[in-house]
Amino acid sequence: MGDLTVTSLEDRGNAPLPGPVTAPDRPGPLRRLRSPRRPRLWFEVLLIAVSYWTYSKIRNAVPEQRTQALRNADWIWRTEHHLGIAVEESVNHAVNSVTWLVVGMNYYYATLHFIVTLSVLVWLFRSHPGRYAATRTVLFATTGVALVGYYLYPLAPPRLMTGGHFVDTVAVHRTWGSMASGDLKHMSNQYAAMPSIHIGWSLWCGLTIFALASVPWVRVLGLLYPATTLLVIVSTANHFLLDAVGGILCLTFGFAVTVIWYGALPYTLPRTVPARNRGRSSLPTRP
Repeated sequence: MGDLTVTSLEDRGNAPLPGPVTAPDRPGPLRRLRSPRRPRLWFEVLLIAVSYWTYSKIRNAVPEQRTQALRNADWIWRTEHHLGIAVEESVNHAVNSVTWLVVGMNYYYATLHFIVTLSVLVWLFRSHPGRYAATRTVLFATTGVALVGYYLYPLAPPRLMTGGHFVDTVAVHRTWGSMASGDLKHMSNQYAAMPSIHIGWSLWCGLTIFALASVPWVRVLGLLYPATTLLVIVSTANHFLLDAVGGILCLTFGFAVTVIWYGALPYTLPRTVPARNRGRSSLPTRP
């Protein structure tokens, strides 16, 4: 009967017993360096905890080069004017005039960045175990290269520009918000605005949801999430538009690393882990 039929050695001479039949791997453009394996919960929890601790330590250990960071901010702002995309100040003032909206954006900036990302990781772990490790690798590689950006290119956010007219919405409205603003500003490096990891992570979430979710309205929400995040980071004067471009470039790097490592985009890998990669398990995988 299909996958579970086994022919004896007497019937087939010296032919070996067939193993469970699984769908053949799709040939990728590159040789695969690693095959998908079933993720282990304890390892993933430990990896995320250690990675976030390391990320926070490295990000906050980068010297706060205030003079250079402000100089870079002035250059970014002039460049955006030259390109005709310097809309951040207008958006910041327009949103700040609507108290309930800007307060909501402050809380959005401070919380959803972590909540949504962790939720997508949990969903992948439970529903797409064959794609989990590769998709998680995209996120980790994105974050790793962003740390390099923080070290090499200190950048002040718009709200800290010397002589600027941006509104620090967290400080003005006294809301609990960004770790780099208000009462918590001394706990975080304030000059790590390039690239925007908010955009890198939110776009990772959005693309993952759009590619793998089966419910149409959920897929639409996936696309709206990074778009809304872009509006929020600009409205709260935490990032320039070019910071968002930096976040997108970091995510592109993350996908490139994963394609080299796994031989394919993570979303094209099998949803479940092939039986031969499960160790002792010999049951065929479900489609």
